[in-house]
Amino acid sequence: MSNRDYSAAEIVIAGHICLDIIPSMHAGKPGQGIGELLVPGKLVDIGAAQLSTGGAVSNTGIALHRLGFSVKLMGKVGNDLFGEAILSILKGYGENLAEGMIVSSGESSSYTIVINPPGVDRIFLHCTGANDTFSADDVTPEAVAGSKLFHFGYPPLMQRMYEEQGAELTRLLSGAKAQGATVSLDLARPDPDSPAGQADWKAILQRALPYVDVFLPSFEEILYMLRPEHYRELSERHGTAELLAYADGPLLNSLSEELLGMGAAVVGLKLGEHGLYARTTDSLERLRGMGACAQSEEKLETWQGKELLAPCFQVEVAGTTGAGDCTIAGFLAGLVKGLTLEETLLGAVGVGAYNVERSDAVSGVPGWTEVQTRIASGWKQREASLSLPGWTQESGRGIWHRRSDG
Repeated sequence: MSNRDYSAAEIVIAGHICLDIIPSMHAGKPGQGIGELLVPGKLVDIGAAQLSTGGAVSNTGIALHRLGFSVKLMGKVGNDLFGEAILSILKGYGENLAEGMIVSSGESSSYTIVINPPGVDRIFLHCTGANDTFSADDVTPEAVAGSKLFHFGYPPLMQRMYEEQGAELTRLLSGAKAQGATVSLDLARPDPDSPAGQADWKAILQRALPYVDVFLPSFEEILYMLRPEHYRELSERHGTAELLAYADGPLLNSLSEELLGMGAAVVGLKLGEHGLYARTTDSLERLRGMGACAQSEEKLETWQGKELLAPCFQVEVAGTTGAGDCTIAGFLAGLVKGLTLEETLLGAVGVGAYNVERSDAVSGVPGWTEVQTRIASGWKQREASLSLPGWTQESGRGIWHRRSDG
C-alpha cells in the first residue's frame, strides 16, 4: 500500500447513469386507473417536468459526495442534449463530478420517463442508451489506481455486461481488483421479457463474484436470479412482483450461503422497509484479501462469520426514490472508514433513512458526521416484521444477529 496514489479519489463509482424525466401529473378522478388516464388519441394535460439524474453512478456517487467522500463518477452518455443535461446536473453537485464521465460520439444518452400520477404506482419507460456499450476498456487501470474502493452498479441494464455470460463484467471487475481496490457490486432487476431478463444470471455471478469483495443486491433481484422458480411461484401466489414481505431468516441464509460460495467476502441484501441484511465469510484469508478497505488484523475478526440484520430507522417517508442506492452509499462509507460490521450496517440504514425523508434521490443525504450524531442520539428503529427463527436482537443497537455456525 505504500506506493498508492492518495491524490486519487477515495472511491470510484462506475456503471449505469441516465436522465430521469418526471412530468407533474394532476390527480385523476377517484378510482381512475392508469388505463383510463393514458388512452390512445387522448391529450392529457400535465405540468412542468422535473429533470434529474438516475442510476447507480448518480445516486450512490452523489450520496457519497454529500457524505463527504472524494469520489470519481464513471458513466457513459451520448453527445446529445440529454447527455449535456446529465453532465450539467452532476456539475451542479460538484464541478469535478463530471470529469470522469465518458461522452461517446454518435450514441444516445440513457433516459427514463417516470409516469407518476397521484394514487397510482409509478411506471418507468427506460432507454438504456449508451450504457449498453460501456465496456471494461472504459475503466482504465489509471482511473482506479490509488483509489480505495471501486463500486460498479446495474450491470443488468448494460448490454455488454450480461452478454456472453458476463465475460465483459468479469474482465472489468478483475481489472479493478488487480489495482488493489476493494470491489463492490450492485444489481438492478431487469424486465423479465428483455434479453437481460433472459440471461443466465447464475452463470454470470459464478464468473464475476470471485472478483467481488462486497456484493449488495436487493432480496428480490437475487431471488429472481438464483431461484427463478421460487420467484415466479411467490409472484403468482401473491399477485405481485414486490416480494420483500416474503423474505425470512432461512431464505436469506440460503441465498447468502450460495453467494459466499461463489466467492464474495461480504453479502448484503437490501430489504426495503425491513432494513439491511448482511453476512460475511468465515475465512479470515478471504477477508484479508478484500483490497484497500480490508480491516486491520486487530479488527478482522469483528467481520468474520457474521449474519446480521439492521432494521430501518423511524422517519416520515416522503419518497423512496434512490433509497437502495443511498443505503449502499452508507455501507460503503462505513467500509472505507474501517468501522465494525455493526457500525457499518447502522450507517447504511441511517443514510437510507435520510434519503426517504425527501421525495428525490439524494437531496436528503447530509454529511457523515450528522448521520452518526443522529444515530448516537438514540434514533429509534422500526420493529422487525420478518420471520427470523433462531435470531436474537441486541438490546443497545437494535441489530438482529445469528452466528453462521449456529
